[in-house]
Amino acid sequence: MSLPLTVFGFLGTVLDRGEGAKRWEKWRPTLSLVRQEDLLVKRLVLFRGDNEFEARIAEVLEGDVRTSSPETEVVWELHDIRDPWNFAEVFSWLHGFTRRFGMDPEKEEFLVHISTGTHVAQICLFLLTESRHFPARLVQTSPPKRGPRRRGPGTYQIIDLDLSRYDQIAARFFEEQQQGLSLLKSGIETRNEDFNRQIAEIEMVALASEAPILLLGPTGAGKSRLAAKIYELKKGRKLVSGPFVEVNCATLRGDQAMSGLFGHARGAFTGAAQARGGLLARADGGMLFLDEIGELGLDEQAMLLRAIEEKRFLPLGSDEEVESDFQLIAGSNRDLYREVEEGNFRQDLLARIDLWAFELPSLKERWEDIEPNLEFELRRFSSEKGRQVRFNKEARERYLDFALSEEARWTANFRDLGASITRLCTLSPGGRIQLPTVEKEIERLRRAWQSAPKPGSEAGGDSHSLVEAYLPSSRLRDLDPFDRFQLEGVLAVCRRAKSLSEAGRELFAQSRRKKQRPNDADRLRKYLLRFGLRFQDL
Repeated sequence: MSLPLTVFGFLGTVLDRGEGAKRWEKWRPTLSLVRQEDLLVKRLVLFRGDNEFEARIAEVLEGDVRTSSPETEVVWELHDIRDPWNFAEVFSWLHGFTRRFGMDPEKEEFLVHISTGTHVAQICLFLLTESRHFPARLVQTSPPKRGPRRRGPGTYQIIDLDLSRYDQIAARFFEEQQQGLSLLKSGIETRNEDFNRQIAEIEMVALASEAPILLLGPTGAGKSRLAAKIYELKKGRKLVSGPFVEVNCATLRGDQAMSGLFGHARGAFTGAAQARGGLLARADGGMLFLDEIGELGLDEQAMLLRAIEEKRFLPLGSDEEVESDFQLIAGSNRDLYREVEEGNFRQDLLARIDLWAFELPSLKERWEDIEPNLEFELRRFSSEKGRQVRFNKEARERYLDFALSEEARWTANFRDLGASITRLCTLSPGGRIQLPTVEKEIERLRRAWQSAPKPGSEAGGDSHSLVEAYLPSSRLRDLDPFDRFQLEGVLAVCRRAKSLSEAGRELFAQSRRKKQRPNDADRLRKYLLRFGLRFQDL
């Protein structure tokens, strides 16, 4: 005995539409499914928008389904997709649907109908079916051969999704994906699992979405380099045709900010002898990277928001609008949500650029990647200067021991590392970096970092302020001075970390290197529980 059949699909706002008696002469793909003699549809689950236009189409279609196949139950799922051509929006809604809708392949058979909906919707349905989020097969309907007005349900075809039969195609897609990932990582084979997962998500978003991307993280974490690589990836896939335009917003002030970004008309301000196009206009058809976007003034933020949403803006002192269709990547080392609370950043602009936000880890959080980045910087120096420079074995071991130690602060992250390798190469004219050169560089780094604030110093002048703030007096009385001082440092790290895992990586930086599967978060969680504390309460 066969299982009852459920079919999923979008209501076709064009093809499924029909009015009057002549609608029966028109081929309508969703109706054609239930009119197939050898396909008994028990349940028809249709996605439609919550508006009057689609409601009218749905009412007529449901009545015709009931007439053609009384045994078929029609179930309507209302979606809130504002732009049916927005890949991220359509995919997100469908993905959420698969998670909340109960589908048991042991009790039902499922088909996903891909003849209706936008091309974006069809692609999303394919991806979610191929990945088994829909435990189903695909079905495609076609009109009768003699034209769409001929009577009859037409034909249908069930599509085989066993991609294992197409090894060459699968291998080609995998190779292209790996090339994209390698490009975004600047060709550096990173060993950090979290960063690898993040890069894979960035690659997916870059290729599927035109929405703004927000790159967060400390100075020197690689935001500028990653933004340029995202552009290269999209340019290589013919997703953008214009230039890559980069500006550090911290260098823009007053009229210079307005003029630099949006351009100005002649005579707009003192010294504006000629009209000038701005960076937004130059980025038309391409990509604009606004690094340190939190440095922009509120007026510039308001104009930028309009330019993002409407693709047009007014140059300074001009009455004529300029159009520019650019894709935005924004970078910031600030906490923009705190900036909103303090009135320094517009909430509506943050909401617009925060759809895809990625926080890049610091160099200290990617200790596994110090060695491959060292090799990358050596290759880059050799390429730029035309001469190869390498470490001897002893010098290399000494440099890496220092670079991976707690003594190495890397306050400017990859900028510190890149500058350090450049100095070592420059001071090794024979092409071989020796131990004395490394020792001098280590001393130089130590001196440079001496003036930087040390971890945990934000606790304030009272060395026990955090412990006293979080522990009740009854526990404080029973606490040994040793435990009290140790706990103070742990709390300081937890307070500035964004996650339990991040705090654990910093606190157990040395011991975790000796473990194949370090579980820093679990170690830290258990330590805090000894004092009745939880990370989320800090």
